[in-house]
Amino acid sequence: MLELYHHGSSVCAAKVRYTLNEKGLDWKGHYIDILKGEQFTPEYRKLNEKAVVPTLVHDSKVIVESTVCCEYIDEVFPDPALQPADAYGRAQMRLWTKAVDEHLHPVCGEITFACSHRHTIARLGKEKLEEFLASTPSISVTPAWHERKKVLVMQGLQAPGVDKSLLLYDRYLQKMEDALADRKWVAGETFSLADIGLAPYVNRLDMMSMSDMWTKKRPRVTDWFERIKARPTFRTTFLDWCPPDLTNDLKTFGAESWKDARKILEAA
Repeated sequence: MLELYHHGSSVCAAKVRYTLNEKGLDWKGHYIDILKGEQFTPEYRKLNEKAVVPTLVHDSKVIVESTVCCEYIDEVFPDPALQPADAYGRAQMRLWTKAVDEHLHPVCGEITFACSHRHTIARLGKEKLEEFLASTPSISVTPAWHERKKVLVMQGLQAPGVDKSLLLYDRYLQKMEDALADRKWVAGETFSLADIGLAPYVNRLDMMSMSDMWTKKRPRVTDWFERIKARPTFRTTFLDWCPPDLTNDLKTFGAESWKDARKILEAA
């Protein structure tokens, strides 16, 4: 049995859902509301010491870290293959998944909290919000995430360093644009875990009403994302699991933040 502990707005959880769905596998979901602090319960932290989602459980075997989960699924369930057939292609794929883990994911967390999630968790009330922020492990999304999240929640896009995170996010969209100049998918001619890894991060910007970051000046990324959205697995991976109120928060607060985010990008 395949079980996935996940959340609707988690980009990392979306990567694993995407892989499972592209394989056509049956899986049981355990929804962990990470904006209410359900990831901090002792029961869940026995599965995932970082108190993050996703966590994959396969026949009682626990697998954490979303990229590792995706590669595990592709190895155990090899059809259809989600890695290039040649070693060089797989190396190109892993350069992208490595970049997502090391660079894109941390800045996505910053931008999401600075623009939208800070407003969502504010509804917890002062006491619950303080408990939520205090419960973040010392090492989580980044080694400094415990304190960094507090600053983002308090200051939003005005928090020190958020401008650099936004610019790095934008730079990776350009890297995608450049890579797609001579290939159909980001790591080659076949759809792979590289595309699965990147799609949630482009979709996050789209859900936050920030798609001008590519539709205005990056036609190849625009075409790539349209093909991602056309896949039968897109809605069941990204849209159906995100509750309507959270979808609305991302859209509304993201749109409100976009005018300031655009100024940061234009000033660079």
